Amino acid sequence: MMRVGNRIYAKPEDLPARIPVFPLAGALLLPGSQLPLNIFEPRYLAMIDDALAAERVVGIIQPTVDTPTACPSPVKDLCCIGCVGRIVAFGETGDGRYLVTLGGVCRFRVTGEIADPARLYRVCTIEPDAADLSCTDKGDAVDRAALLESFRSYLEANNLEADWASIEKASNAMLVNSLSMMSPYGPAEKQALLEARDYRARAETLIAITEMILARRADDAQWRLQ
Repeated sequence: MMRVGNRIYAKPEDLPARIPVFPLAGALLLPGSQLPLNIFEPRYLAMIDDALAAERVVGIIQPTVDTPTACPSPVKDLCCIGCVGRIVAFGETGDGRYLVTLGGVCRFRVTGEIADPARLYRVCTIEPDAADLSCTDKGDAVDRAALLESFRSYLEANNLEADWASIEKASNAMLVNSLSMMSPYGPAEKQALLEARDYRARAETLIAITEMILARRADDAQWRLQ
């Protein structure tokens, strides 16, 4: 089962069959992780108001990403896979904005869209990922050493530092999700990380993306020196 805030989600039926969705390019919310949002557009302010009055859930999903492995979506301008988030923190700024934190519940597959011209925001019908709710994957199969080596290489290439004491204390699952969500990669890469079937696959995907980016930068630097 997945505990998010004050709610426990043990099976797909614990989630509503239709949820408001927030299309956000480059955003990544993963089950068990948190995503802070600064809400200011009127339609999404209305969405948060309605979510707070109902199940407190919102779907984070990207606009369609054109990749060779993209799965077909019944809603043509949205990716087929997103992540359900529960509102676990909410604040008003006094200047018309909401500061919201979503806790990731599970991934979902879009099955359709509910048309309602009177509604400012979009609502989709979904199929929640039962495997995410079972929480049986603890990340034990992750190659932690390879993941950390890839992360270290990225930091060195960009003259960045990290809190290694905290990183060493993090579980494999937390490490994989945290590095995936904080990675500065584009929408296609973020979607690939979201759709990875488990922690091991997500870690391998992140390593592959990082190695590809670093190799491309090295090639570009060599070309400029010629």
